[in-house]
Amino acid sequence: MDTESRQYEVIISDEATQMLLSHVRFLAQVSESAAIRLINAFQENASSLSQFPQRNPWLVDPLIPKSKYRKLLLEKRYLLIYQVKGRLVHIDAVVDTRQEYGWLL
Repeated sequence: MDTESRQYEVIISDEATQMLLSHVRFLAQVSESAAIRLINAFQENASSLSQFPQRNPWLVDPLIPKSKYRKLLLEKRYLLIYQVKGRLVHIDAVVDTRQEYGWLL
């Protein structure tokens, strides 16, 4: 995709990158193809946030300030958690939905 056509700049935090790598390493022990699918899903979806990042629902949790984070489901079990600030999309975390994630916020 041409960078001139992007409406938003997507920034992936170091923490989100480390979380993704941790999930990929774990998955690779069970299924290399599942690990590759997660990487591909992350890359595709992270890139897609440059266009219409508000299309995804808010992350609703009593511990999280209302309307702060949005969520995007990856591979049925992982959430890409991000916030939109002006023309910037900050990807802050990639969490396994089967685990508690309130601690990260």
